[in-house]
Amino acid sequence: MQAILYVAHGSRVKAGVEQAVAFLQRVQQDIDLLIQEICFLELAQPTIAQGIENCVRQGATAIAIMPILLLAAQHAKHDIPQEIEKAKKRYPTVRFTYGEPLGVHELLIDTLQTRILETELYANNASVLLIGRGSSDPAVKEDLAKIALRLREKYSYVAVDTCFLYGAGPSLEGWIKQRQQFNHRVFIVPYLLFTGILRQSIAKQLQGYEENNMILCNSLGYDDNVRKVLVERIVQLVQLNYLEEGCFS
Repeated sequence: MQAILYVAHGSRVKAGVEQAVAFLQRVQQDIDLLIQEICFLELAQPTIAQGIENCVRQGATAIAIMPILLLAAQHAKHDIPQEIEKAKKRYPTVRFTYGEPLGVHELLIDTLQTRILETELYANNASVLLIGRGSSDPAVKEDLAKIALRLREKYSYVAVDTCFLYGAGPSLEGWIKQRQQFNHRVFIVPYLLFTGILRQSIAKQLQGYEENNMILCNSLGYDDNVRKVLVERIVQLVQLNYLEEGCFS
């Protein structure tokens, strides 16, 4: 029997965990599978190991593991695969397949534009700053740069820059220092599913620069476009599993 295990990041902020669960419960309604479990990579329970155990307990013979992550970094490339390898040894008769993060997708570009329009301060000669969580993996910088380029091309911004809260730069602080004076409006969009304390940190760093036309928008968040992209990734993953198996479990 095919199951799917959603692996959300987790958060120390209770609201962050609750938002992730509420979002994934909506996604579950779009997926025609009997066994669907939610777990967390860190900072919340159930853990990945517990999530896999819950699937097996319900009779799963194949588990599609879907990372609820925006970009492919350390968590997606190493941490989750390590947990899958452990599970393969514990459940040798269960087939495991692994999905891709949300990645670069046109619908997510549209959501970024929606976050800017929500401010009701949109201007034709504006620019944008996308703030990523950050990683030492160069692929994260490359993917966010692709997203920035597509946003600029599709919606004709003067420029779309990127920076990161952690890891390899450029940092938000460095970006601000280089661009303290603006002659046009700059929309700052956190490229995050849930901001929590991170948004407070961003707002604090921007204090005193409001007169420079810097406008902090809501984060990418868990909207319908994010749901559609996730459902698309899940369908691809489950179909691939069925093709490899040659038949339904």
